[in-house]
Amino acid sequence: MVIEEPPELDRIFHALADPTRRRMLRSLAEGERNIGELAAPFDMSFAAASKHVRVLESAGLIRRRIEGRSHICALEAAPLEAAEDWLRFYEKFWAGRLDALEAALRARKADH
Repeated sequence: MVIEEPPELDRIFHALADPTRRRMLRSLAEGERNIGELAAPFDMSFAAASKHVRVLESAGLIRRRIEGRSHICALEAAPLEAAEDWLRFYEKFWAGRLDALEAALRARKADH
């Protein structure tokens, strides 16, 4: 059985694959930032930061509004639910593996 995944999920994971974009999202979780503020911790140009912002926007993870010359970005956390749902499927797998490891360690400890 093939489970079709929404194409948005690919964009979300692509956006999250980059550590700079993950740090930008974490910063936006604390409140709105303009692109210059998002770029500051990385010693990158406005143009480079704008590219990261566009990737985050295309994944639906942020929204941007323009006030004068400032581009103000805000977190849109709802799309992260799709990624969480995808990861939750594997939680059962890892829970079973960790339970087996715990049982093996207890058995080993009991033998010593």
